[in-house]
Amino acid sequence: MDYRRIWHPGGTYFFTINFLQRKNNDMLVQHIQFLRDSIKAVKANHPFKTHGWVVLPEHMHCLIELPANDTDYATRIRLIKMGFSKAIPKTERRSAIRIKHGERGIWQRRYWEHLIRDEADFQAHLDYIHYNPVKHGWVKQVKDWPYSTFYRWVERGVYPLNWAGNDEDLYEFE
Repeated sequence: MDYRRIWHPGGTYFFTINFLQRKNNDMLVQHIQFLRDSIKAVKANHPFKTHGWVVLPEHMHCLIELPANDTDYATRIRLIKMGFSKAIPKTERRSAIRIKHGERGIWQRRYWEHLIRDEADFQAHLDYIHYNPVKHGWVKQVKDWPYSTFYRWVERGVYPLNWAGNDEDLYEFE
């Protein structure tokens, strides 16, 4: 299959990155510090600006901006995944093909990427990132999920603390 990716210098991209085994797998949040360390190490050598990020137990979404004249998001994603994989214990099942290729069997090989087109597209994807833990049933209110950039945007005044919450006190019932 011929996958086509869009390479835009200095672009802002939305990514979805999934574990291979998504069912009953909480390894990302269980080892959140390894993920944070991997992202920090990659940023040191391959800078990017983080606009939004959410880490769920078995997948994550991020909204990042590359430096001007830089299109290489693929290296950043690969290194983040590799750094995390090297840091965690080897407990996963691996197929013969993954063993043959020296792969751990933690991440899906591919990921979803989307080039942000305009401010409305940016906001829609930022909202999607922050609402994702509610969508998947991990929490009832966005503010209750600890592994996202939501509070950074609350501090900036972009979102109210109760944004997209299911707080019944916000509604009048007669």
